Amino acid sequence: MSRSKAPAPKNSVAVEIAGERHVLRSDAPPEYTHAVAAHVDSTIRALGPGNALEAHRTAILAALVITDELFRLREELRTLRDEMDRRAGAMADLLERAASDGRGRDS
Repeated sequence: MSRSKAPAPKNSVAVEIAGERHVLRSDAPPEYTHAVAAHVDSTIRALGPGNALEAHRTAILAALVITDELFRLREELRTLRDEMDRRAGAMADLLERAASDGRGRDS
């Protein structure tokens, strides 16, 4: 008889975004949920205080801004990983040559 792991309890977290209170349920720790909500709120506010856009249009614009951040950071991460792989390969080549040179001298 196999025992399945019980799902993590969901946390209910009250947050305020753009002046509206929302209760969110999440598996994430409350601190994380608050931080995410604060980022969304600050992005909306950065679009301009009292902008003339309807609330749903402001939310869509904020979603586009945050998605742009995500895409740019993913590309930066990909670039950094590629550079790390390149440098690790170069280091491995150097170590291999050094080990080969050392073996040749010991003979």
